Amino acid sequence: MTAIFDLALKVQAQHIDGLGHVNNVVYVQWMQEVATAHIEKLGLGLKEYVELKHAMVAVEHQVQYRKAAFEGDEIILRTWLNDINALYSFRQYAFYRPQDQNLLFTGNTQWACIEMATGRPKRMSPTFTQAYQPLSEQINPYDFSIVYLDQ
Repeated sequence: MTAIFDLALKVQAQHIDGLGHVNNVVYVQWMQEVATAHIEKLGLGLKEYVELKHAMVAVEHQVQYRKAAFEGDEIILRTWLNDINALYSFRQYAFYRPQDQNLLFTGNTQWACIEMATGRPKRMSPTFTQAYQPLSEQINPYDFSIVYLDQ
């Protein structure tokens, strides 16, 4: 399994704002959705968080809106981890429209490991550090000619 994870979706009416394109807040929701789907695929979803008694929580998002997406557009939400240390993981996002390979959105999130009972920072367990592997520098996540669906 590659460290890149893609999630396909079709833009729905509820994603559209008064200007006729995807609302800015929806992109942040999609960041959460694709990150959650990726960790589930890695075997570290909410069930495992509860069992391990620690979890990853977002502490900072940075986003850049590049082109508009519209109702009916088929888009790919792409994510990967680009760095990890004892307390933090750093996740990147690139959302694009495969029809024209236009990059619509980029972002990143810093995630912190916390103890679920207290909310206090906690060093990641080996279970986390083994699953959360950064993307190899030899792989170009912006090469949209390669699709990483259904892995």
